[in-house]
Amino acid sequence: MKPRSSRKTIAFVLGGGGHNGASEVGMLKALFERGIIPTLVVGTSVGAMNGAAIAGDPSLETVESLREEWLSIDTERIFGGSIFSGAANLIRTRTHLHSNRALRVFLEDVLPASRFEDLKIPFQCVAASIEKAEERWFFQGPLVEAILASTAIPGVLPPVEINGEHYVDGGIVNSIPLSRAVELGARTIYVLQVGRIETALVAPTTPLQVALVAFEIARRHRFARDLAAIPKGVEVHVLPTGESKAPSLSQLRYRDFRALARRMDSAYKATSDYLDTKLSMSKN
Repeated sequence: MKPRSSRKTIAFVLGGGGHNGASEVGMLKALFERGIIPTLVVGTSVGAMNGAAIAGDPSLETVESLREEWLSIDTERIFGGSIFSGAANLIRTRTHLHSNRALRVFLEDVLPASRFEDLKIPFQCVAASIEKAEERWFFQGPLVEAILASTAIPGVLPPVEINGEHYVDGGIVNSIPLSRAVELGARTIYVLQVGRIETALVAPTTPLQVALVAFEIARRHRFARDLAAIPKGVEVHVLPTGESKAPSLSQLRYRDFRALARRMDSAYKATSDYLDTKLSMSKN
């Protein structure tokens, strides 16, 4: 099921980041407007959701539909209840705040296919195996189940059981899966990340900030290592979001969907400027 290695393979790598994944929609619009079409898509967490939609029909029309879906998102549609019902669910389950039933319905509405094999271009997504403590890549079989596994934020959504094994959010093991695109033969790679690698970290001053900074260091270290290991002949473009603020506790507000339009528009402008500069340089 792995795509054949080819010098023509153009990969879109979509990273994780919860509601910050709206930035990827703006990036996608900028790419498709310039005729940059992927032949391979890999994604983590929210990037798996966005990536599967694009793999189903890699077109500007799909991007516009994805934007509308993002703008329709609210806590009820994704998490299926209030923070109070979430607290009650946590007391009952002792492991997670929300059921993934609402997210399942959302994915079934948004995704263009029910199986990986029915997508127009190859697509893979990653989740973290609890039992094996390693990344697991999905590229065949039921699509929604794999994406639910890739987006299962620990403590927020339940682990997803697939063939007797339990999975949680792929961002834990591979937040920006650049190395997977290289492994699958991509020669030109566009990295759609949500902004966390663009801004400098600052020393934490509270226990929650300590946890956030620790996770950011782990996330960035993996990506920096993968970026440094890119083989000769592989071209990588890390697309900008246009965001300038350093990571803050606002990232923990997973139910806050107020800035979606701004994130999409900011990433669209920043990525458009980046691509236009690169295209201009290649012509000279």
